Amino acid sequence: MGAIKARLQMRRGLPVFQRYRDLAKLGGKETVLSEDASPLARVAPYLVLGAAVTVCTWTPVLTTQPGLGFAGDLVMTVALLAVMRVLLALLALEAGTTFGGMAASRHLALSALAEPALMLAVFTLAIAARSTDLSRISAAVAATPDAWISPSHLLALTAMWIVVISETGRVPVDNPVTHLELTMIHEGLVLDVSGHHLALLEWAAAIRQMLLLTLVANLFLPWGIAVEPTPVALLIALGAWVGKLAVFAVVVAVTESVTAKMRLFRVPEFLGMAFLLALLALTSDSLLRG
Repeated sequence: MGAIKARLQMRRGLPVFQRYRDLAKLGGKETVLSEDASPLARVAPYLVLGAAVTVCTWTPVLTTQPGLGFAGDLVMTVALLAVMRVLLALLALEAGTTFGGMAASRHLALSALAEPALMLAVFTLAIAARSTDLSRISAAVAATPDAWISPSHLLALTAMWIVVISETGRVPVDNPVTHLELTMIHEGLVLDVSGHHLALLEWAAAIRQMLLLTLVANLFLPWGIAVEPTPVALLIALGAWVGKLAVFAVVVAVTESVTAKMRLFRVPEFLGMAFLLALLALTSDSLLRG
């Protein structure tokens, strides 16, 4: 996204693989912890990364065949995402700095508004699938392509996209490249983290961003996803998944190039709109099926 945004703004930008180099560099550095830090400060980065990887095990990527669907579903996905948020907030509070506490409070406040919208948006699809298993939801949506243009589906997709923008810390909710302590949210959470602990948290943030975009791609727009895991179908599914992620990256880059970051007190209204759209989607879908 950063490279596309730089090109749109007539800048060279960083190399595509620069983030991987940064993670490798951070992974080789020593983590500095306070003598008064609790054991949570030492294990929280590993728990955050573990929760992100765990959610990926049952998220449909190339096929609608269940992976570890028996281990988790939509409810467990939202629960683990909430665990990640709480651990990040507690880790930010460990240092006892003003900016860490401010970022933690903002992070939890926005998450409390985004989680209900996410649940309602995906539950709109779960009603038709009669299951909260993500693979079954993806298979049910893929089997009814005519329903993709229904009002309830489009409303749920819009609400989900707003939640993704908020949860990944993109403009207009947050600026991922900001260095202003009074406005940043995600960066404020990891402001006092260093070394390989910071590498783990940045890796987990990248996984969460990819996970949320994959949920949009394969739950709401499951074009090309493989119903049967044959080699040809998986190859087509891989191309479709990469293509959809590329389109999402272009949309985010264009949005950030033409939109300014909104003031903090307007963000609850923005997320409130997502909740209202998701509620309308769930209500309209229930009425049409009733």
